[in-house]
Amino acid sequence: MKEKSLSLIVPVYNEEEVLRASYERMKAAMETTGYPFEILYVNDGSRDRSLDILREIAAEDLRVKVLSFSRNFGHQTAVTCGMDAAKGDALIIIDVDLQDPPELIPEMVRRWEQGGEIIYGKRLKREGETLFKKLTAAAYYRLLAWMSAYPIPLDTGDFRLIDRKVADVFLQMREHNRFLRGMSAWMGFRSEPIEYERHERFAGSTKYTLKKMLRLAMDGITGFSDKPLTLPGILGIGICVTAGLGLIALIVCACTCGAAPWLWALDGVVLLQGLTLCCMGLQGMYFGRMYDELKGRPLYIVSEKINVD
Repeated sequence: MKEKSLSLIVPVYNEEEVLRASYERMKAAMETTGYPFEILYVNDGSRDRSLDILREIAAEDLRVKVLSFSRNFGHQTAVTCGMDAAKGDALIIIDVDLQDPPELIPEMVRRWEQGGEIIYGKRLKREGETLFKKLTAAAYYRLLAWMSAYPIPLDTGDFRLIDRKVADVFLQMREHNRFLRGMSAWMGFRSEPIEYERHERFAGSTKYTLKKMLRLAMDGITGFSDKPLTLPGILGIGICVTAGLGLIALIVCACTCGAAPWLWALDGVVLLQGLTLCCMGLQGMYFGRMYDELKGRPLYIVSEKINVD
C-alpha cells in the first residue's frame, strides 16, 4: 500500500525578507507530522529577490519545489497552481508571512487522520492590522455569509488542510475569478475549524493592497451570490413607490403654497439617474466575469520550474 504524503502550498509575492525564516518553521512543522512531504512555493511574479532565494532553498532541499509565474496572476491563482502540481494525499495551504502559525499543521494533520476533509483556520484575533481593516473584514465576511447561498465560515482565510478528494474537485473548477473559501463551501465536504490568534507579520509589509482586497471581495460576492442581480428590481419597486408619493406631495405643494416643484423634480431625476448607473455597473461586473470565462485563456503561465517533475 502506498505511503501517504503531504503537500504544503505556499504562494509568494515579494517576500524576500521572510522567506528563509518561513521555510525553517514550515519545514520543522512538516517534519513533526511524520509523513513524507513536499513544499511547493509558487512565485507569483515577484520583483524582488524572492525567486533567487527560492532557488537557493530548492538547491539545498529537494523536497522544496518551485513554480514561478511569468507575471503576477494573483494569490488565488497561485494557490490553484500549487494544487495542480501537488502530489500529496492531503494539501495544506498557508501564506509565507507567518501570520498563520505553521505549528498548527500537525494538529490539522491529526484531525485529517480522524476523517476530516477540510480543516480550516478560524481567526479569534488579528494582530498587527489596522482598525479599518479589521472592521471592513468583519463586515465583509458577514455580508458575504448573508448573501451567499452556501454557508461560508466567518473570520477565515485560506489557511487550511484539504483532503485529496477535495483537491481533485477544486481542479475541476477552472473559473478565472477564483474565491477558494467560497468554492470550499460550495462543495459541501465535511469541514471543521481550528481556532487560533493570527500574529503580526514576521517581516515586511502586506502585499494585499486595498485594490486587491476589493477585487477579492467582489469575486466572492459575484461568484457565490445572485442577490446583487435582484437589487435593480428591488430598487425599481422602491423608486416607483417613492416617485408616486413624491408626485402627490408636489401636487399638494403646488396647490397650497405655490412653491416651484421643478427643483424637487430635478433632484428626483438626478437621484434616479444615479441609481440607474449603479445598477448598470453592478450588472456589468457579472458580464465582465462571464467575458473572462468565455475567452478561454489559461489561468496562469509558468515560466520556470525547479525540482518539479
